Amino acid sequence: MFEFKVRLGGPAVPDRVVDIAIVGGGPAGYAAGIYAARAGRDVLLIEKGVPGGQMATTELVENCPGCVEGSGAEIGTVMRRQALKFGLRELTAEVTGMDLGAAPKRIETPAGDVLARVVIVPTGAEPRRLGVPGESRLWGRGVSVCATCDAPFFQDRDIVVVGGGSTALQESLYLTRFVRHLTIAHRRDQFRGEAILRKRAEADPKIDFLLDTTVEEILGEGHVEGVRVRGHIDGREQVLPADGVFVFVGLEPNVDLVRDQLVLDANGQIAVDAQMRTSLSGVYAIGDVRGGAARQIVTAMSDGVVAALDAEHVLSLDGLVELHV
Repeated sequence: MFEFKVRLGGPAVPDRVVDIAIVGGGPAGYAAGIYAARAGRDVLLIEKGVPGGQMATTELVENCPGCVEGSGAEIGTVMRRQALKFGLRELTAEVTGMDLGAAPKRIETPAGDVLARVVIVPTGAEPRRLGVPGESRLWGRGVSVCATCDAPFFQDRDIVVVGGGSTALQESLYLTRFVRHLTIAHRRDQFRGEAILRKRAEADPKIDFLLDTTVEEILGEGHVEGVRVRGHIDGREQVLPADGVFVFVGLEPNVDLVRDQLVLDANGQIAVDAQMRTSLSGVYAIGDVRGGAARQIVTAMSDGVVAALDAEHVLSLDGLVELHV
């Protein structure tokens, strides 16, 4: 259980130090940016890629209340535009290091160091890999984690999708626009994805299912040629001919920059309290990188709002948050 208090009356912060630095431009980061900038704070968002983060790779977002239905990239662009309207500043750069225990906090980028009174960390998560033979060797040669990026390369081809959550089902439905046939291989005896997506997938004539099945190896020389799988019930192995393998088996939190500075939970995510405060004063973690995240666009945005409101309260008292574990 975390216990927090506010430390007041610290040293004056130079004008060149931003009030809040946000490390990541997904829905959590932009939501925090909208609220913090709208409150009149000097806010800098640092993002190395396109607006939207992991959301930007989703072809269709239809479960974000109040969002205009469209692609994740489109929604990310709208969020960015809204944040910039309120005065959010941006830096397009990769963060190479952070000193979150310093005062002010230091964020290192090739464009120069950023100093901030408060840092919000929405660094998100990356697609988890299978870790089977052939995966690394054939990565980008038929092995993919992004349907919207790579689906056109598999026009009228046969592919295998690995996974059983909502992402695997939704991306499979998108892939059917391009491929001749796909097989969804899932290690459990039932899918964990949303019921509406399961029904759509089951009704699609291009999709077959292999449940209780583990991928043992991805086969091929210069490109994917097949997938060796093993059934859990009878232990039988078979090879599925395939020109591509799309992997949707969960996400790994991006914590490398903070691993030795912030307390992580048993799942390797950043431990936070109800206000998204971490184990270091003036540092917040939001979105997929924080412990207990539902990994939905709407909850990521909610995290950003909660963190920005708390940071504004703390900054208005001219203090920082101290943690006592």
